[in-house]
Amino acid sequence: MTFQAHADVHAFEFERAPVPFAASEPNAAGAILDLRGELSVRLRPVHADGTCEARVRYALHGAAGAPVVIVQGGISADRDAVTTAAGEAGWWSAIAGPGYAIDTRRCRVLSIDWLELADLDGAHAVDSADQAEALAAVLDALGLRRAHAFVGSSYGAMVGLAFAARHPQRLGHLVAIAGAHRAHPLSVAVRNIQREVVRLGARLGDVDAGLDLARRLAMTTYRGEREFAERCAEAPVFEDGRFRFAEESWLKAAGARFVQRFGAGRYLALSESIDLHRVEPEDVRVPTTLIGISTDRVVPLADLCELQRRCGAAAALHVIDSRYGHDAFLKEDAQISALLRDCDPLSSQSHCPAGAVRW
Repeated sequence: MTFQAHADVHAFEFERAPVPFAASEPNAAGAILDLRGELSVRLRPVHADGTCEARVRYALHGAAGAPVVIVQGGISADRDAVTTAAGEAGWWSAIAGPGYAIDTRRCRVLSIDWLELADLDGAHAVDSADQAEALAAVLDALGLRRAHAFVGSSYGAMVGLAFAARHPQRLGHLVAIAGAHRAHPLSVAVRNIQREVVRLGARLGDVDAGLDLARRLAMTTYRGEREFAERCAEAPVFEDGRFRFAEESWLKAAGARFVQRFGAGRYLALSESIDLHRVEPEDVRVPTTLIGISTDRVVPLADLCELQRRCGAAAALHVIDSRYGHDAFLKEDAQISALLRDCDPLSSQSHCPAGAVRW
């Protein structure tokens, strides 16, 4: 069902003929680029007194000469959103790739590895605006004037909002999934505890144990109540002198996997960057699609409603239901794909009612 949004939300308006994510025909030449590289760019970090040289690792994959779509995920995502030339699956390869919702036969997907504190010499912290400026610098270095769209999820949605606020003339459309103009105070409080756990582990000489526990705590906010109820229905088992609960083994496995691929310094910097994120919605002067999740406890729907009402350009909010909570952007491939295909406001075939909150 569809609920009409606040009356001051504008209808979608365009000054030029829009180009949808999927053009009418695949790239005529059939040439698919798979570029991976590292660029040296000069940035002025938000939380620093001057400029610095930063190395930005990027990937550009898709049809040669096709429109560029920036794709960025959560703090644990990297530049490999699509399947690599070596056949390694990307973190969003069910959404972005040949024939998928973001069709790399008809567009080029640009992604970067997130900058961390070690990349910004002299900075006290990493800001979402720093990531946005790094993406703008990569566009410059690659000779790309503008991006057709920015599709960001979680932290990537925050960076997308920062990019849209800072470079509206370089972006055709923003799709922000499970990310708002600021971090909710309750989520900030939980992440602060997670960072303190990591620091405590470091002080005790076992930083991996701290990172493991921080990830376990994070999982209790990333996932929804329904999934926990379904996964952890077994009765507790008494062993080794205490009761062990079904929740423990699942969270323990998640923590162990995270430690294997993520360093403590990177985690501390990017977790803090989420909490420092601030964008005035009125500064987002790019047509915007917001996608929220009914069970998301990290990014409450109330924040997305506020963002939609105050957005400086046309904005529509869609809400999907999922057992997976905040992590639905990684799990609900069919629902996310359907919204990207059917509710792409850059397409003349869009079925999305302008200014609507859609459930």
